[in-house]
Amino acid sequence: MSDALKQAAANYLVRYGGDTFPNLFRSARGTTVTDSDGREYLDFTSGQMCATIGHNHPAIVEAVQRAGQRAYHFFSGMIPEAVAELAETLARDWLPGDLERTIFINTGSEATEVALRMAKMYTDGYEVLALGGSWHGITGAASSVSLASDRKGYGVPAPGVFVIPEPNAYRPYIPGATDEEAALANLDLALRMFDMQSAGRGAAIIIEPVISAGGVLVPPKAFLQALRKAADDRGMLLIFDEAQTAFGRIGTRTGSDYFGVVPDIMAMSKTLGGGLPLAAVATTAEIEETLFERHFTYYTSHVSDPLGAEVGLAVLKVITEERLVERAGVMGAYLRGRLEDLQQRHEVIGDVRGLGLLLGVELVRDRASRVPAHRLGALTTTKCFENGLSMNIRRRPERGSVWRIAPPLTVSTDEIDRAVDILEKSLRASLDELAREH
Repeated sequence: MSDALKQAAANYLVRYGGDTFPNLFRSARGTTVTDSDGREYLDFTSGQMCATIGHNHPAIVEAVQRAGQRAYHFFSGMIPEAVAELAETLARDWLPGDLERTIFINTGSEATEVALRMAKMYTDGYEVLALGGSWHGITGAASSVSLASDRKGYGVPAPGVFVIPEPNAYRPYIPGATDEEAALANLDLALRMFDMQSAGRGAAIIIEPVISAGGVLVPPKAFLQALRKAADDRGMLLIFDEAQTAFGRIGTRTGSDYFGVVPDIMAMSKTLGGGLPLAAVATTAEIEETLFERHFTYYTSHVSDPLGAEVGLAVLKVITEERLVERAGVMGAYLRGRLEDLQQRHEVIGDVRGLGLLLGVELVRDRASRVPAHRLGALTTTKCFENGLSMNIRRRPERGSVWRIAPPLTVSTDEIDRAVDILEKSLRASLDELAREH
């Protein structure tokens, strides 16, 4: 059956980019995924950065069953009880500042679309500032503000998008300054250029608090504070895309909490659904009231579905009861320590960075030149998988060769030790292979 299904996949599926693996996959639990041959792998990407409480957590399974007893879906104007409960839970326990009104949809791309529609209607503008290296989704407006990759060949993007060079302490655009000074200089120049080009129709500044697809870049706190001021000065709204940073992964409730900056709109996805499609966008009561008066619509087939809400409630309950926000800080420090030990033994590891259990490891040919080691990264990633560890490598030529490492928040020290041992074994084998080639 396995060979027949692999052939069916080859014959009938549209290939959609990204890493692909030789086998199909059958099951997942905790930090482990199992392929169609029964082989197990440590999953250090939490699926697509989504399964933060581990794959198929019993609480999620129970929530799906509970929805099956109640309802999976209603007419979009019928608000399920679970949706009201989830909105209240977010406002009471999770959202920063005065964010308290939430809409529930399905994916991160959709959350970006909602956030941008809100900002454009509220401001009556259309111009958006986004960061280089950003990833906000692949749908229409979302793809126009995603600058990490995959922009070519899809026609004319939405107008009015302007770029802020992303803060990158390891590869600064303005060398010789401190990290904070370089980031603020980038921002100052970008804002000057925007002000020269703007038609006076500013709508939003959008940012991931940790720029993940761009190489797990953590901006200085002063940079986020300056973005808040830049938005206020121009009558624009500040949007945080917290697809990967909300609900504990970085060791705080949200990126907003870590940076001490409250946005006007917060987009959430991935980490709220625990592996099921669930996204949310939150804003203030004042903004929501204005949007309502102006007849804001986002009326889709699966807005406010009860299935997703049941799961979201279960995810937040597990994070709270198992103290996974605090655990992400503790386990993230342990994982970072193991990776920094590895860095001391291998010249090709140029940088280890990130927050909590969202870490980046950048590979270079040598630390003096900092030339990205793309071939080494790709080869080592393949060998890691062969040895039982699944990781994600970002290998854009202009953004370095960076592993994104983001295991579930439930990961154990034993699993971390096994993963790092596999990583070192695979790195050594790759270095030996490349040496033989030369």
